Parts: sequence; C-alpha cells; structure tokens
Amino acid sequence: MTETDLHPLVCYKRGKVRDLYEVGDRLLIVATDRISAFDVVLPTGIPDKGRVLTELSRFWFSRTLDIVPNHFLTTGEAACRPFGDMLAGRTMLVRKAQPLPVECIVRGYLAGTGWREYQETGAVCGIPLPAGLPESSRLPEPIFTPSTKANDGSHDENLTFGHVVELLGPDLAEVVRDLSLALYRRGQAIAEPRGIIIADTKFEFGIDEETKQLILIDEVLTPDSSRFWPREEYAAGRPQRSFDKQGVRDYLESLGWDKRPPAPPLPQEVIARTRARYLEALGRLTGLSSGSQEDGPCR
Repeated sequence: MTETDLHPLVCYKRGKVRDLYEVGDRLLIVATDRISAFDVVLPTGIPDKGRVLTELSRFWFSRTLDIVPNHFLTTGEAACRPFGDMLAGRTMLVRKAQPLPVECIVRGYLAGTGWREYQETGAVCGIPLPAGLPESSRLPEPIFTPSTKANDGSHDENLTFGHVVELLGPDLAEVVRDLSLALYRRGQAIAEPRGIIIADTKFEFGIDEETKQLILIDEVLTPDSSRFWPREEYAAGRPQRSFDKQGVRDYLESLGWDKRPPAPPLPQEVIARTRARYLEALGRLTGLSSGSQEDGPCR
C-alpha cells in the first residue's frame, strides 16, 4: 500500500513514508509501503514495509518509556476500523506535538556520511576521532551527530552541537543529546543479543501540545531510521550487509541516477530482497513476522 485516503478524516500532513490524519485532538499515523532514497520518494513500494515500521516503533516505544515519554497512545483501531484490512498493522494513534527543528542522530560505528567526513577531516560533525579508524569500525563511545530537518526535496545538513545550542538553547540541546545517547544505548543492549548491530540511528523529539513536555515522536529504531547490520557477519574494514534500505541506495547508485526526481523504478529482485531484509529485522528483534502481528489495528 503506497497511498491512503481516509475520507472523511483530514489529512494533516503527507511525508515521504507516512500519512498523518487528524482524529480530534490526536493524530493517526499511517505507515505506507513507500520508500525514499536520497530524499526522493521512489515510484516503487516495498510490500509490508509499513507494517514492519509500525510494529518496530511500537516495540521500541514500549521499551524506552523509562528513558523518555513518547507520543504513542494506541494502534488507532477505532479510527481506522471502517477501512478494514487495508490499514491493519499500519496505524498508530499519537499525541500531537510540535517537532524540534533538529534530527537527533547517534553513531556507534563509522559508516555512511560519517565515514566519508572522517576520511576528509578526521572528525564527524566537529567531533574529532582517533586517527586510523577503518570503515565500519566501532567508535570508542557513541557520538551525537545532529543534522538539520530538511524540507521535502532538500537534503539534511550536518550540525555541530554548537549549532544545536543556537537552535534550541543550551538546556534543551543538552537534554536531547543525552536522551538520544541513552536511547541508542538501550537499543544496542536489546538488539545485539538478538543478532543486530545498530550502527547508527535517528531520533525525533517534540513538545507535547497538551502538557508542553518533551517527548519522543515519529518512529524509533526502524530500518528506515537506522543502519542495522547482522552481528554474526560484522567485520571492520569494509561495508556491511544491512537490514535497511542500503541495498536500494546501492542499486540506484549503480544506475548513475542524478538523485533528482523522478526516481527510476526498482526491479522485482531489489524489491523482494529489500522486503526480506525488513522482515528479517522484525523477526530478529520481536519474534514476529508481518503476518503474525499482535492485536493488529483495524481488526
């Protein structure tokens, strides 16, 4: 499912992957099967992807409540019941919040744009790192490497912590940094015994519109917001096989695409391989598959 139309609900916002609808003073988040790469939504979806993202976010929201409150309320079955199986397992009813203008990224390993920046400068987001680290190496300690929150069609840009202080103020900047690092460490502690290395991830925070409290929002520790590696195959000094959409990025890079819309469609083998990786991540972390959701919504 790549598109939703929940008439008569009001579409509050349509993101790259999720559609948000107003349900009174709450929001209904619908995770579609859309997939984006290089900030462009692809014309081809990944079957069951939205269900995987929803189930994993629910899993992590329940396991991080002692660190920070979050926006999750329920699966939203009452709001989406008229739409039947179309939305089963894809919905979350959440509190409304004003998002902070910062992507809170934590890196525990040297990969992706962090690896490229380290090769050029010996640092990531202004944080100096030891010399001579190989690609994919585990960092001495996880680091907070925030970025801007880009508008549709533009690209995120890395920020130093000083820039975050300018955007949020010193007190709130320190809080979101410390919470991000604590959430990442909790994710590591749960995922690694289950065979997944979380190389890096992104968190989003917002201010609850009712309580004015800082809360965790959006999605948490999913293959869309994180770089997941199989622990049994890990070896520093090379790229890693991943459970996320890196395979999609690699395929698009091989085409020489200029990373501007419209994006090329994905072939069936890339779709099938990516779907299998998402489902394997779900299975390793939760023991579930897309067809065995606990109390899935709209049922």
